[in-house]
Order: sequence, then structure tokens, then C-alpha cells
Amino acid sequence: MARRPAPPSPSPAAKGSRPAERTSTRAASPTRGRGAAPRVDVREWTAGIRLSAFSVIMLSLVVLGAWVLVPTLGTYIDQRQKIAALEASVQVSQDQIAALEAERERWNDPAYITTQARERLYYVKPGEVVYLVDNDLDPSALPREQEPVSDTLEEKPSDWMPQLLRTLVSTGLSDTAAATR
Repeated sequence: MARRPAPPSPSPAAKGSRPAERTSTRAASPTRGRGAAPRVDVREWTAGIRLSAFSVIMLSLVVLGAWVLVPTLGTYIDQRQKIAALEASVQVSQDQIAALEAERERWNDPAYITTQARERLYYVKPGEVVYLVDNDLDPSALPREQEPVSDTLEEKPSDWMPQLLRTLVSTGLSDTAAATR
């Protein structure tokens, strides 16, 4: 169905009392200034909209479709997130399986088994003598017991300026210079 044009607005010359009312309301409006756009009458605008039965049916079908599809779409997104999490879990499990298979392959090697038996269980071959040494460090190299923390603050002298000056002077007076890149 074709759309009907909106009825023409009455001209100011056609009616005598109307223009005076409009100009008086425009002048009294505090928000309107010079060069402001004229007000749009909502009643005139809505009168120009004509909805046919077909338009109403199509609009209701679009609303009904959105009402049906939005929960389905939310379920789809939730399931895709769960699938992605499960795929990541499967990948982690596959990595663990690969690591365990590599460990199993190492245990098939007789040299690895011998090494593990010697290190973990202290097994020896017949005729070998094993010496186990406990605390073979020098007592001065052993860590000391930590002293308790004092409650008083002590100020250490900071002597950084003379050290900086010595470093600069020795660098400036050196015979060889390092190449900078």
C-alpha cells in the first residue's frame, strides 16, 4: 500500500489568529534564540506514518523471531564456551599422556634403570665399595644460625660520592678504552 503524503501545514496568511499565537510562544521560549530550527510537532509527524496490516504482521514476526532466537543464541554461545574448555582439557591430557609415554620409553633403557637404581636406592654392583659422606663442608663454610632481629635502628654511613668520583677519575685516566656499541 502506498504511503499518503502528510497534509500541508496551514500557512500564516490563511488563518488570522494562529500566527500571533505561534510568534508569541516562540518569543517567550527561553531556549530558542536567533536562527534556531523550528519545532517539530510530533502529532503531525506521527500522523504521516501509515502502517498497513502487512507491515504490522512483518513487524510482529520480527519481534517473535527475536524473542525465540535470543535464548537459543545464548545457549549456543554457552555451549561453545564449554566445548572450548573441554578441548583445552583434552589438549592438557594429551600432553600429560605424551610425557608419560616418554617416561615409559626411558624406563625401557637398561642404562637409565641402572642409573636410577644407583642414585635413588644406592644399589651397587658386586665388588664395589660405596662411601657416603655426610657434612663434608668446612664448618666455616656452613651457614650460621640467623641472629635475632634487633628493635633499634642503626644508621650506616653512606659514602657513595667519593666512590663515584674515584670511579670517574680512574675511568678517565685509564690507558685503554672499551669500545661502546
